[in-house]
Amino acid sequence: MQFVTFRLADSFPESLRSEWEQLFQIEDDRVRRAELEACLDKGRGECHLRRVDMAQLVENNLRQFSGERYDLRAWVVMSNHVHVLFKVETIPMSEIVGAWKKHTGRLANKLLGKQGAFWAEDYFDTFMRDAGHERRTIHYIENNPAKAKLVLAPEEWPWSSARFRDEFGGLRL
Repeated sequence: MQFVTFRLADSFPESLRSEWEQLFQIEDDRVRRAELEACLDKGRGECHLRRVDMAQLVENNLRQFSGERYDLRAWVVMSNHVHVLFKVETIPMSEIVGAWKKHTGRLANKLLGKQGAFWAEDYFDTFMRDAGHERRTIHYIENNPAKAKLVLAPEEWPWSSARFRDEFGGLRL
């Protein structure tokens, strides 16, 4: 079970380098990740994922092979980054994430009439230690839009697995 965050290529703009550069130097992985994600939640860069067509493109791609190549457990598409929790089956995680980014990046650039990197080259990943860790991660992912004050309740965000949860917390796709 893996928690992955990937972001748009311009989510840490060069013009704001003094604001974010030192975050990548933090040695403690947990602290660094929390600080970087707080910075991402500020919605820097062009935030192409604010566009309905872009967000839908990414969400559809995540859901497309769930149950086939991987088991999708939770996701959220934010303005400049994506969080995904999924169970790796037979295809390595790096290939799955690479395929998501390659496919959506190519189509997004086509919609934007642009060339070049759409997604940042890297991504952050965390292995889930146990069921409790998975539950906390689902909560984190699905509450990200509410934490960023984009909606009041997680299920109101149109690009999140939260809207597919039943009254028992099960994901109904």
